[in-house]
Amino acid sequence: MTITAAQVQAGLAAALKKAGELKSPSSIAIVDAGRNLLGFLRMEDALLASIEISQAKAYTARSLNMKTADIMPLVQPGGPLFGMEHSHRTQPLVVFGGGVPITKDGAVIGAVGVAGGTTDDDAAIAEVAAAAIAG
Repeated sequence: MTITAAQVQAGLAAALKKAGELKSPSSIAIVDAGRNLLGFLRMEDALLASIEISQAKAYTARSLNMKTADIMPLVQPGGPLFGMEHSHRTQPLVVFGGGVPITKDGAVIGAVGVAGGTTDDDAAIAEVAAAAIAG
């Protein structure tokens, strides 16, 4: 299953609306099942760092098929995946909130990554984008 250009546009539109409601200038990245960037938008006043962080959150969410917020407790000292976020050299893994897999009919078809606000805001924006894409 692939993500269409129309679905990417719907996801970005939903994310922009939610980010506006939350007053959270954000960068939004959408990747496909192969972790290839399909869509990206940086809102006015979003932090420059949010560009790479949003893309890394999407990459991480798809790589592990998990919400990035759910990974955070696993990589803490004493956790079963302690230090994992330092294991990738080509693309960093980001393990705090804002990365969400996109699922349709039980399959992961991609992911959304959002950065620029609080991790709770980033996660909320990513959730609405993923829902809009999945239909």
